[in-house]
Amino acid sequence: MIADIEREVDYTRGMIGRSQFDPRVMEAMRTVPRDAFVPDDLKPFAFDNGPLSIGHGQTISQPYIVALMTDLLELEPDYHVLEIGTGSGYQTAVLAQLVSQVYSVELIAELGAVAADRLRRLDYNNIEFRIGNGYDGWPEHAPYDAIIVTAAATHIPPDLVDQLRPGGKLVIPVGRPYQPQDLQLIEKDQQGNAITQNVLGVAFVPLVPKAHIHESDPQLH
Repeated sequence: MIADIEREVDYTRGMIGRSQFDPRVMEAMRTVPRDAFVPDDLKPFAFDNGPLSIGHGQTISQPYIVALMTDLLELEPDYHVLEIGTGSGYQTAVLAQLVSQVYSVELIAELGAVAADRLRRLDYNNIEFRIGNGYDGWPEHAPYDAIIVTAAATHIPPDLVDQLRPGGKLVIPVGRPYQPQDLQLIEKDQQGNAITQNVLGVAFVPLVPKAHIHESDPQLH
């Protein structure tokens, strides 16, 4: 898996603007057991460099994309990070290896509960979970040093930009389902302006709009 990520970095270096990922990111990718985050019948494919279904119409992202999105945030050990889209909890675990605190929001209650239990059993103790609307973020813990969104939004949610500290970075896929999407890096300057950069063409499941939310629950304890 690691060799596949390194080959894809080399192949896309002209688009992503880097020839290698931070060694800390790559060590996190080596350390987190991806096979613990996929269904039993897909464990033989856990270390392939591709997405896998985790049920509920959701996927665990391609390892290269997980590493890329993590690397773009330029994380520091004391950072507090917001993740929108807990999913299987794999990206959450990678973040937890690198920063002080992760706050993760998931729309689908069953997925969120399973991921929270899995991460606790794996001794990740610096993560808080919530079931709710990703477009709203998690304002109670803002501002965040970095925000990562693991589903494609039709636009950059203003609430997420508001919850980012000046100098912080947001990584988010933007586009409509089953149409070309762009992985975007947004940096908030000291005046509060959002500076956006398109990084790479991607394909993500959709971030469900607020109008389609039927269930919201406070923090999972």
